[in-house]
Parts: sequence; structure tokens; C-alpha cells
Amino acid sequence: MVLERIERVCAAGGDPTGLRVRLLDEIRRAMAFDAYAFVLTDPETSVGVAPLAHVPNVSDLPRLIRLKYLTTVNRWTDLDGVGRLRDATGGDRQRSLVWRDLLHSYGVGDVASAVFRDRYGCWGFLDLWRTRDDAEFTAAEQRLLAAVIGPVTTALRRAQALTFNGTPSTTKRAGPVVLLLDGELEVLGQTAPTTEYLRTLVPTSGQPIPAAAYNVAAQLLANEAGVDANAPSARVHLADGRWLTLRAARIGADVAVSIEDSSPAERLAVFARAYGLSDREFDLLRHLAGGSDTRDVAGRMHLSEHTVQDHLKSIFAKTSTRNRRTLLSRAIGQ
Repeated sequence: MVLERIERVCAAGGDPTGLRVRLLDEIRRAMAFDAYAFVLTDPETSVGVAPLAHVPNVSDLPRLIRLKYLTTVNRWTDLDGVGRLRDATGGDRQRSLVWRDLLHSYGVGDVASAVFRDRYGCWGFLDLWRTRDDAEFTAAEQRLLAAVIGPVTTALRRAQALTFNGTPSTTKRAGPVVLLLDGELEVLGQTAPTTEYLRTLVPTSGQPIPAAAYNVAAQLLANEAGVDANAPSARVHLADGRWLTLRAARIGADVAVSIEDSSPAERLAVFARAYGLSDREFDLLRHLAGGSDTRDVAGRMHLSEHTVQDHLKSIFAKTSTRNRRTLLSRAIGQ
């Protein structure tokens, strides 16, 4: 059974990229597709951070991202589980901006979209394309995707949690670097320090532009168009427990994307969601990260010290840590 194989892949876990590759392999065994975009998201803002994609023309990626964010049809932030392009548009695919302005030129006949969301946040979304004009995903295929949303969501969240286990670099950067884009998400300019810094993040012989930069910029455009109100910011795991925060803002007619190491508070918020901490446990962890001891935490939270210790034991169990030093080192990167 396909569902059982996918559940086994989810149970085995692994790093976010490897997990998605294995999931796509299993899904392909059950349904054909010609292209895909499997994107991790910031759990709070739902902004894409780490796409795994195979699309017809990579050079169109900035345009594709911009149109995806400006399209209301089957947008992952509003999608309830799984949707099909032909269904959502009543057969009139011209109602989808991204199809009308780009996908039709690739001959895309239908798109199956899924969102992976739980009570802790949005962990990713998936678009599968069939590139024949008469192609269509079936109701049975939609039901299969819907059936795997639960285990895949949990697996993606757990994979993100494991990224905190590395030892962050102690190298400090001198403030954020800024990338300037135009309204079409084409790069306008960047300083030499920005180029050097980005090349350490995205090793390439071409322009070292993180995909998350296009995503936060596109989210700003979505804000301005009234499509979605989530903040144009996102946190992305780089390597070895290191997290970056990207934000987009207007500078005149252009879009400035800042990139910098995530603050302890920004890391902590993702850490708590990824490990499935309760609101009370998150609150306790924030106090510990701020330097409070057990007595201080008990006073601030109006709890007994014994109850604080019980909550702390629960956090240790969920995060597979044994002491406060290890817990805080992973959570805030210090």
C-alpha cells in the first residue's frame, strides 16, 4: 500500500531535504507528475524558505514565486488540505493568475496542491504539475494526498526540530546584509560584502541569491495586493544549527531584503513549535532563556517550584535533552 510506505518514510524521518526526496519518490509511485515544488515554510508566517523543486525553466523561478504568492486560487495559506486547479477554477484555469501568466506556457494541464499544517504552524506546501493541456488529477489521487497530510506534516515538523541539534558557528556577522530587488523580483544590486556573505550561504558560480529572499519579497507584494496579511519575514535553517532571518520592506519603488542571523527569541519561537511545546512550556522556556532560575520562573508564572520542575521534565522529554544547558544551547544557539 502506498499509504503504508509513505507512513514508513515519515516514521523513519531524516533531514528535511532527504525526507522530501523520499516522499516524492513514494508519491510518484502512486500518481504521475511532470514537475513539482515542495517548499518548507516558516511555521508562523507561512512564508517559503527552502524549496525542493523541479520546474521546466529555472530562470523563471523569481517570476514563478511572485505569481504564486499573488495568486488566490489554492493558495496554501487558505487551502484546507488538498486542492486541484481544475476544481478550484470550475474548469476555467484563467482564473488562476499563476496559470494564466506562466503555467499555461509550460502546457500545464492541472496542479494538485497540498498544505502541511498542524496546531503548531504551517510546515510546508506541495504543488504537483501535469504538463499536458488535457491532463487532470483524479478525485482518487486527491484523496490519497489528503490521507498522507497528517503523517507528512508531523514528519516535516520533526525534521525541522532536528536541525537545532547542530552546534552553531561562533562567528558573528556585523549586522544584516541587504539585497535590493525590483517589483518583478529581479536583482537590482548588492554591495560587495553582501555578495561575499551570500556566497557563503549559497555556494554557486552565479548570483548567490537564497530562494527565501525571493519568497519574503513576494510575500511583501502579496501584503500590498491584499492577498495575504502574514508578515514578509521568514526564518530558515542554514547548517549546523544556524538559523537566518529574512525580512522584506519597501525602499521607494524597490524591495529590500535583509538577511541576518536569527536572534535568540526568533530561534526560540521556531524551536518551541517544532518540538510541539505547549504554551505553558514555551512561556517557561522563554523565562529560562532570559536567565531566570526555578524560583524566578515559579514567581513569574504563579506556579509552585515543583510544578515548574514537572514542566521542565516534559520539555526535556520532548526535546530529548537532559539538562538546561543543552536545552538552551539548542534553543537559542548560545
